Amino acid sequence: MKKNHNDLELNVVLFIKNLPILPSLLVRTMPTDLSIWERNHFTQYDIIIIGSGIVGLCTAYYLSVSYPEKRIIILERGLIPSGASTKNAGFACMGSLTELLDDLQHMPEQAVLDLFEMRRQGLTRLQSILGKDAMGYQQNGSYELIRSDEMEALDYLDRCNLLLRELLHADAFSLCNHLIPSFGFKGVEAMVQNLCEAEIDTGQMMSALIGMVTKNGVQIKTGSVVAYFEEHESGVELVLKNPLDASDFKMQADHLFVCNNAFAKKLLPEADIAPGRGQVLITQPINGLRFKGIFHLHKGYYYFRAYQNRVLLGGGRHKDFEGETTCEFGLHPQLQNDLDEMLRHLILPDQAFEIDLRWSGIMAFGPNKKPIVEQYSPRIFAGVRMGGMGVAIGSQVAFQLSEMYRKNRA
Repeated sequence: MKKNHNDLELNVVLFIKNLPILPSLLVRTMPTDLSIWERNHFTQYDIIIIGSGIVGLCTAYYLSVSYPEKRIIILERGLIPSGASTKNAGFACMGSLTELLDDLQHMPEQAVLDLFEMRRQGLTRLQSILGKDAMGYQQNGSYELIRSDEMEALDYLDRCNLLLRELLHADAFSLCNHLIPSFGFKGVEAMVQNLCEAEIDTGQMMSALIGMVTKNGVQIKTGSVVAYFEEHESGVELVLKNPLDASDFKMQADHLFVCNNAFAKKLLPEADIAPGRGQVLITQPINGLRFKGIFHLHKGYYYFRAYQNRVLLGGGRHKDFEGETTCEFGLHPQLQNDLDEMLRHLILPDQAFEIDLRWSGIMAFGPNKKPIVEQYSPRIFAGVRMGGMGVAIGSQVAFQLSEMYRKNRA
């Protein structure tokens, strides 16, 4: 007679129980057993936040300040924040002239202004949370290099200044061609200075954010990969994979905040999110480096800066959109070589250099530059798809999420 599934399962369990020496095997192959202390203190929370990048940490900050009685935990898939928050170039940027002009070709004028204002508010909020010193904030100048095929952009400089003047009460852009020879660049026809931008130390900023939220009582659990979640009338149940025995580890929360940017697509499959990998490198220290500040090229697709007498350079994703639409970290040989060539012929044409590090980061994009900041259901909120602007808008997105939560409770 054919045995059913339950009969087979019962026989396997009885067989294992009757083995004389297999206690360790039993622990590894059966689902993890929880003690009452673990169940009461490590699986049940008021708020769970997925993602410990800028958005997740700032969301935890605003919620912990407003609701200090709440038990809040951040779940991070990596051992350190994954994605782009610790892998970016450290630009506190509002957008270059050619990037702004490109936005105006693809977005309504008011939407471009709203996005610019969101960046401005986000950077202001980030400074108010941490202070400039804690994030390594410096204003050493912000510039865009204009090459021969982009000279037409200068015809619209006054128009862009006029467009932004109501927000800034000053001109954002001005020509500074006289600096090109002193900086040592080649193949550059013009240079535009941007008065709205600055640079930060990304590692310093993230360390300060982590310290601030943990001081407020927020827990952070790294190596926590959420497989899926289910919403019920009484709360949200998350299922994680226990790395010790591959069994399911379940956590419950009253409310869930999804803040893991490009990786949110696996948890919110209906969300219009496409990952975008970015390539970055940094040189060894260079004696007599001739410039300071941050620099943009070609609609913001290239960017570089001086950091500790090194050149940090990234970009080139537009040369292989399809290949860089991935959630997998890794170096793109062709694009990394393109960055090398840019260093050799444009940025450091008369200086020897050696590459110290190369890396990649994962950003998230959509049909436009507007981030997803939504309440998906009574218990689930999402702040994702930063469009490569996480440093600038992350804290503003977090504030909006905290306001949605406040209104939900009212």
